[in-house]
Amino acid sequence: MKRLFLSTLLFFHAFGFAFAEKKAEKEITISGNDTMQFDVKNFNVTAGEKVKIIFKNSGQLPKIAMGHNLVLLKKGVSAIAFGQKALGAGANAVNPLPDSLKGDVIASTKLLGPGEQDVVSFTAPKEKGAYEYVCTFPGHFAMMRGTMTVK
Repeated sequence: MKRLFLSTLLFFHAFGFAFAEKKAEKEITISGNDTMQFDVKNFNVTAGEKVKIIFKNSGQLPKIAMGHNLVLLKKGVSAIAFGQKALGAGANAVNPLPDSLKGDVIASTKLLGPGEQDVVSFTAPKEKGAYEYVCTFPGHFAMMRGTMTVK
């Protein structure tokens, strides 16, 4: 009887720790529109936190003319400089994020047309500070930018 009690106690104790260890994901929804704007320009996360970004293209114009993506950049990488670098690397309306630039990227969505959405999950960097995000569809980087702050 004592053995059964101890086994049951240990099982529930371990079961409780398994669920306590699992942290909830922080969920952020961001939209991009036909005026080349993100509706969320700034958001905060905690260092090491699991983050889920739901990105939506709320515009009406065709993808080939006004597609949007969201590219979260590593710390210290400027959205403007990255957008210019993307153009120089051959970014275009069907491939707005050339593979040669992905070393500067924490996470990115696919290119979306009107009414489409994509979800990207990642772990927030451990280093606190500002991390910029940008749409790399040609020319959009001039206006479609935001900042994720890691606290």
